[in-house]
Amino acid sequence: MKRIGILSDTHAYWDDRYLQYFAECDEIWHAGDIGNTEVADRLAAFRPLRAVVGNCDGGDLRRMFPQKLRWTCEGADVLMTHIGGYPGRYDRSIRAQLFARPPKLFICGHSHILKVQHDPALGLLHINPGAAGLQGWHAVRTLVRLTIDAGTFRDLEVIEMARPSADILD
Repeated sequence: MKRIGILSDTHAYWDDRYLQYFAECDEIWHAGDIGNTEVADRLAAFRPLRAVVGNCDGGDLRRMFPQKLRWTCEGADVLMTHIGGYPGRYDRSIRAQLFARPPKLFICGHSHILKVQHDPALGLLHINPGAAGLQGWHAVRTLVRLTIDAGTFRDLEVIEMARPSADILD
């Protein structure tokens, strides 16, 4: 059994609350647009980090992380990329791979829109954790936590964080 913290689209923004919200997690997964190596290094120093690069990530991050990552976690096949689309509208860069061998969990970022959705056609859980950074139009920054146990997902939580100007309300 593992507790996982998932985020995306930090765009070089660091928030100390990442560590607070991921304190009970065994691993952190970042679905791209990390922004700089400092964010990646700080996350990796706190918990084991799995990450993919996003379309805005530069050369240093591209040398550190792949564009797509597939692995097994606690009996669940996981596929993570930055630009992935969503059920019924997967991006062409990942569509063939998804349909040829669907994972049990598909994670992507890019849109800055939080989505947790079951895809009945492929039998997978799709998670886009939204955006944890400041860049973009989103009003609420989001993170996701879940437990993976013997190939099943449970205790999924969405964490909402206000933008810094409204931190007093958070």
